[in-house]
Amino acid sequence: MRGVALLTLTGVLSQGVGFGYRVLLTRLAGAEILGLYQLILPVYAVLLSLTSAGLTTGVSNLSAWYQALGNRRAIYQVRGQAVGLFLLLALVPCGLLLLFSDGVSVYLLGDARTRLGLLLLVPCLVLTGVENLQKHYFYGTGRVLPAAVTELLEQILRSVLVLALVWASTPATPEEAVGAIVLGMALCEVASALTQTVLFRLDLGPREKLPGQALPGRVLRRKLGRIALPLGLAALLGNLISSANAVLLPRLLVLGGMDQSQAVSTYGVTFGMTLPLLLLPTAFLSALGLVLTPKLAQCSALGQGAEIRRLIRRWVGLANRILIPALALLAVLGPALGRALYGDPRVGDHLPLLALGVLFSCWQALGACALNGVDRQGTSAAIALVSDGVQLVLTCCTVVPFGMGGYAVSFTIASLLGAVLSWRGVARATGLGLPVFLWFTAPTLAACLAAACGDLMETVLRRAAFGELPAALGALGFGLLLYVAALQAQGVLPLGPPEE
Repeated sequence: MRGVALLTLTGVLSQGVGFGYRVLLTRLAGAEILGLYQLILPVYAVLLSLTSAGLTTGVSNLSAWYQALGNRRAIYQVRGQAVGLFLLLALVPCGLLLLFSDGVSVYLLGDARTRLGLLLLVPCLVLTGVENLQKHYFYGTGRVLPAAVTELLEQILRSVLVLALVWASTPATPEEAVGAIVLGMALCEVASALTQTVLFRLDLGPREKLPGQALPGRVLRRKLGRIALPLGLAALLGNLISSANAVLLPRLLVLGGMDQSQAVSTYGVTFGMTLPLLLLPTAFLSALGLVLTPKLAQCSALGQGAEIRRLIRRWVGLANRILIPALALLAVLGPALGRALYGDPRVGDHLPLLALGVLFSCWQALGACALNGVDRQGTSAAIALVSDGVQLVLTCCTVVPFGMGGYAVSFTIASLLGAVLSWRGVARATGLGLPVFLWFTAPTLAACLAAACGDLMETVLRRAAFGELPAALGALGFGLLLYVAALQAQGVLPLGPPEE
């Protein structure tokens, strides 16, 4: 409880800082530069998944495992083996990116203005990987305070550095502006990696005084590989498919009749403005996953099946009672918030459908956390690949005739498929019966009422001469209060644990 609460608090603050940072960056740089920046992020995601995606989960789970067994010396070894494997895995892809950045920018991303940003991604990637591996030691052992606080400070530092560099480089070419953004990220990662290294050594203490028995390196590498390999391959293939989606979208929009600048701008609005707005309520989700997955791993190591089911029922029920109303209200109030914050009316395009897709993707993420915690990484990986593959196929079929509306449909259908498969896998792995009323029916009914009345309240406030942002925020608050009342009327506590 304390770990989730702390990570949620810092996650919400970090999400708020990041959201404000995106608003300022959009107004400072513009939608087209934001679109170019979004184009290089899939390359970053692919490289991270290739080098460290599975290793971070391996560090978290094995740290939790050896913490439960009282072997802290093995935890120290796990971190060392993971960092060594990461640097070895990063050597070849980072070298290839440096050598062939021209080809990647022109032929893969379809825009030569991304080259400088790609070159600066390499140091950013290496530093991020080292930082994340050490940060997941804290998540796995339940010492979330150091990781949570540094995560928040890192977000603040990144925002300040990026905005300062972009402002200092104005006026600049789009390529220089994207390079300034990535340079700010890299400078921030220098401070973050050094901080995490110092905190790790201070928290664990001197190696020679650690309790427990040292294990052979090959044993730890085998354990890390068993966890990291399926997750890493799934993350790599999933990110390749997601990257194909991201790279293809501007080209498909061009085939549908847009020019290149308009296509990149539209892509930047959807991925740099609309989706970040919808992802604001999910700030606690990563906190929940970081705490729940290693906790389930501990219970699995001790054979506590009933405790596993209790934890899943408790935390997923709470997550749904937060996610469903928040996304329902954003679906109806998002257009006004987007116009007021970003100054771009296109933020409201396809918002209800995208909100539904985000909800389904959150359900899939919750199911993946549970599967990873009970040692079903292969199942989680296979489901992610199926979902991403379906989305890619649907995107290719729908974007040319229907534009970004086709992407919204593809995203929603694929996320729903992933959610259904994930929770079917959780039920089989744990014997958990899904409490449909507490998890879905009661929150959905209350959220629909809140969204309808919130939309009406926003109209009333606008007619009463309130500004767009005050009217939207007032309607949002009114809708949330109405949601709590409707949920209590159905006998469900808004923030308490669901009944067993």
